[in-house]
Amino acid sequence: MHAAARPAGYGPADLRSAYRLPDTGGAGETIAIVDAGDAPTAEADLAVYRQTYGLPPCTTANGCFRKVNQRGDTDPLPPPQGGWQLEIALDLDMASAACAQCKILLVEGDDASLEALGISVNTAVKLGATIVSNSYGAAESHWSGDFASYYQHPGVAMVVSSGDSGFTVPSAPAVYSSVIAVGGTSLSKADNARGWTESAWKAAGSGCSAWVPKPLWQKDPNCPGRTTADVSAVADPDTGPAVYETSYTSGWSIVGGTSASAPFIAGVIALAGHHGEYPDASRIYAHATQLHDVVTGNNVQGEQCGDYLCTGVPGYDGPTGNGTPNGVDAF
Repeated sequence: MHAAARPAGYGPADLRSAYRLPDTGGAGETIAIVDAGDAPTAEADLAVYRQTYGLPPCTTANGCFRKVNQRGDTDPLPPPQGGWQLEIALDLDMASAACAQCKILLVEGDDASLEALGISVNTAVKLGATIVSNSYGAAESHWSGDFASYYQHPGVAMVVSSGDSGFTVPSAPAVYSSVIAVGGTSLSKADNARGWTESAWKAAGSGCSAWVPKPLWQKDPNCPGRTTADVSAVADPDTGPAVYETSYTSGWSIVGGTSASAPFIAGVIALAGHHGEYPDASRIYAHATQLHDVVTGNNVQGEQCGDYLCTGVPGYDGPTGNGTPNGVDAF
């Protein structure tokens, strides 16, 4: 596939420019991607993406790429789950865009249940992942706590999409206090000093937990429980990244959602090299002034909300958290 066939979506160089990321780093890190079902063309599709953008090869043969089932075995792999193949490609491509030198471990759950995905997270950690990216979730409820222990791995950064339904009931596992909940922005090139402008994405997930207590490191005033999100990056499919996938789709497309921002933030954490300092998201809050503050836009989807929980404002807000990467110092 030649570069001329790419869509207009952002590539790694665009994202590195927007977020002031170094071209190298993360060589000692392993990003685990946890998803449901097999993506039979995942490695081949990733090779096209990385070759197109001049990233180094990441293959099973060179030890960079590994694909296993939720038990950690290379065989048998689960059957494909409709649509998850594109999710897997998005996750692999965005992790690569942020951290081209990272190793990638793809753990494929037997199905899309939180139990299967949680078991996959445990397997990823057991196999040496330093950061685990999770682009899935379900609205929190009384049962959400049953799965919280899967995401408690001190020494390993747990990164989770905040969801794509705007301001509403928070999504689990994003709402757990042991993870970094990643919201989303709309990202556009601009004639300013940064060269880019961002606003809160209209569908970025945010909310106030009714079940998870307020962490000590979270100080926002209008939510007595855990608030999502903590940090963010581009998620708007109208300003989204290019993704390559051939088993479910027909090649290049532009894809978005906080399913894009979470693996990208996982890659930024890998670049910074402090994965052991994420028993929770507190490091992000301690370094909030080193992020790009997103101060416009909202994610109101019908719920009543008139404050920072659904609106981009100076400082912390629900849709974008503390902001977006401005280099790696905050991470």
